[in-house]
Amino acid sequence: MISKVRHTIFLLALVLLYGSVTTASAQSRAPRVTARITPDSIMIGDRFTITIEVEKDLVQSLAFPHFERPEGEGGGSLECIEDAPADTVKREGRSLLLRKRYVMTAFDEGIYSLGRPQVLYADKNIVDTLYAPDSLRIVVNTFQIDSLSGNLNEIRDLKPQKTLRFRFGEVSGYLGYSFLAAIIIVLCVFALIRYLAKRGRKISDLFRPTPPPPPHIVAIEALEALLHQKLWQNNKHKQYYSALSDILRTYLDGRFDIGAMEMTTDEIVDAIRDVELPQKSAMDLIAVLRDADLVKFAKAMPEAAENEAAYNKAYYFVEETKPVEESDEQDKEKEAEV
Repeated sequence: MISKVRHTIFLLALVLLYGSVTTASAQSRAPRVTARITPDSIMIGDRFTITIEVEKDLVQSLAFPHFERPEGEGGGSLECIEDAPADTVKREGRSLLLRKRYVMTAFDEGIYSLGRPQVLYADKNIVDTLYAPDSLRIVVNTFQIDSLSGNLNEIRDLKPQKTLRFRFGEVSGYLGYSFLAAIIIVLCVFALIRYLAKRGRKISDLFRPTPPPPPHIVAIEALEALLHQKLWQNNKHKQYYSALSDILRTYLDGRFDIGAMEMTTDEIVDAIRDVELPQKSAMDLIAVLRDADLVKFAKAMPEAAENEAAYNKAYYFVEETKPVEESDEQDKEKEAEV
């Protein structure tokens, strides 16, 4: 029994000792720094990337460098365009892999030695500078000048413009497509002409302006709009009768060529005597115009029934005096024959 207890204590002590040694070795192991540059040769104005990777423990602290235009062998300098933040690429247990990128460029020719990239390392009581194992450099090239063609200091004029011979192959494709498009347009026009001819129309009819609506259509639409305004229902009798009078005067001008808008009621009565109108329609027209004069100038207030009667007289005057279409005349002739 005692031997078993001693054996258990020995195993526990061995495990604790192994853990302390492992922890101490993990804490004492410094981060590992690697760096690379891609590409290692560029033309003036091109960009290249410096990448620094550090593998470290979770509790260790690092500070990456800042590039401040290091001088090159050609007397030029580099410029840092982008200083990207450090990024965690991989994590395994307590081990982290950090990566930092710098986008650089150069505008002077030369070979630029960047040395061994370094990071500042801090862990408990340790502050140290860690370096990458390899030194980096970038070669910046420029355009080569042909020094064998003559004196470089000689000022030369622009070369004269050359006139090349005309080649049919350069425009043959455009001519082919143009010919095909012309054939399609001609076929479309021919089909349109046949379509219009079947309906007794010409192609010039398509370019004529749309004729204005006939006077009776304009009058009926205006009367229907007036009905929906409900003017006399809101005690706007003057506006109501003024609108009725203007609609009838406009209709007389368009239908019978009577300048009723510039005439008085008496003048309109004299003018319609020369027009063939049904007697009832003429009486209705005169009644509406007289009532409108009383309301506009004598401030009369007609009753609701009178207002509705005036509207009906105006409406049926337009309906009874509008032009008779051919179909309507044929119907009346058939009725007469029967």
